[in-house]
Amino acid sequence: MKNFFFLLLFITIKVSGQTVYKDVAPIFYSRCTSCHNQYSHGASLLGYTQVLANSSTIQAYLNSGYMPPWHPDTTYTRFVDEHTITQTEKTAILNWIANGAPSGDTTMAPPQPVYNRYQLNGVPNLDLQIPTFVSNASTADSHVTFALPTGLTQDQTIRAFEIVAGNPSIVHHVVVSIDTTGTHTSNTGGSCFPNQSEILIGGYAPGGVPIVFPGHVPLKMGVVLKAGSNIMLNIHYPAGTAGQSDSTKIRIYFYPTGTTGIRNVKLFKVKSNSLNLPADSITTCTAQCTVTGPSGSPPLSFFSSFPHSHHLCKRILSYASTSSDTIPLIRINNWDFDFQQYYTYKKMVKITLGHIVHSKHVYDNTSQNTDNPNSPPINVYFGQSSSDEMLIDQFQYISYKAGDEFINVDSLLNTDSLLATSIKTTKLFSSDLNYTAFPNPFEQNITIKYTLDTPAKITVDIYNINGILVRSLLNEYEGVGTYETSWNGKNKEGQKLSSGNYFYIIRVDGKPCLGKITLQ
Repeated sequence: MKNFFFLLLFITIKVSGQTVYKDVAPIFYSRCTSCHNQYSHGASLLGYTQVLANSSTIQAYLNSGYMPPWHPDTTYTRFVDEHTITQTEKTAILNWIANGAPSGDTTMAPPQPVYNRYQLNGVPNLDLQIPTFVSNASTADSHVTFALPTGLTQDQTIRAFEIVAGNPSIVHHVVVSIDTTGTHTSNTGGSCFPNQSEILIGGYAPGGVPIVFPGHVPLKMGVVLKAGSNIMLNIHYPAGTAGQSDSTKIRIYFYPTGTTGIRNVKLFKVKSNSLNLPADSITTCTAQCTVTGPSGSPPLSFFSSFPHSHHLCKRILSYASTSSDTIPLIRINNWDFDFQQYYTYKKMVKITLGHIVHSKHVYDNTSQNTDNPNSPPINVYFGQSSSDEMLIDQFQYISYKAGDEFINVDSLLNTDSLLATSIKTTKLFSSDLNYTAFPNPFEQNITIKYTLDTPAKITVDIYNINGILVRSLLNEYEGVGTYETSWNGKNKEGQKLSSGNYFYIIRVDGKPCLGKITLQ
């Protein structure tokens, strides 16, 4: 998940004169290093030397918009953990590189984030690993499937899981599904794809995040894993990786046996199996699926979206509609086959019976498409190979209950103990102070409460997620005792701020303590 702590590193830096590494380091920490670290598929950007070595690539990727790789249109729908960069941050990095990427005193940069190999905390209930496999993808992509027996003797409910690529440099993506029969077998021939009878539950692509379902009131969700099932991992190894070995694993976390109130996650699909994409043409293909059910069935609460096509696709649009309304689901204006994931809605989307879920994909089968696998272009049809094409848009959902659409999923996941940051911030932020903020999330007013054991100079400030000060609440000397101050969600000009995540910082004799709050 996004590390909100390091977004606030901006506040500790006073920029004066020439911009040097310490001034842009917080941007790399907050926007880049969650993917670009020692455990990732891409070049590590931890430290000045590594950033300098990749500065020309960084410059090209920022200018082209290729990085950060966040493709859903944020003006259409909003999702949890958006990997974006502000124009101000982008300009700061580009100007710094254009001026020669001066180092300055690199010891003045904030402490580097420290990443763990695993993104989920604690010990998994089930840890399954494929046998060491040597890629057979020489001149063509290889798609192989591993059947991993769970050994379960009783049903369990999956709360979360993460895929850990054994060799991130050669694992293009992984599709995870459940074989409830326990009879499906591994197939490493190179042309094996997910079995349609299996239950798709998630996947992995470089830069993606673990699948985590909210696990406490007001929302508990999960996927049932039946006794005797197999976990199926379908792994894509790109052409040119032959001879390199991999040992990818999956770490699965269950709800404690006997947990009540868990709502079962299901999958809604919109797809077309009749694609016909003539050479040297741009073709728009559509598909739709109506939400149906027995009389009296509840609506659906869409939790996440997973759009999917291959290399010819350029744009994707999904929405739900009736004769009287249209509900936006996801829009991708520049599809990239290399970056795919489940996108979790900040708040679930209510879809009633009778709604038609529409999908529209635009395919560019011309020589102008630099991602076209065929030169010259040829006619392309629906198929499993990445040189074929697909239109399959999927949505994880649960049966609707009143109030689902008002649950702040973003807040639930960002405070989830499984996803608590693995980045060490003890060098920058103090945890000695006893402090809290309530109610959180809030709509009108939030109270910030803290207890002092010794007299101290206290300041309380509010920042947005880009580290910009929006309101100062307190600046005074206080004695021993418990104190409260409040914020009404307005800036210093008295204007109500937009909903979203903010941060409060209490400084005790200059030593900062940080907390995240959500304005609804």
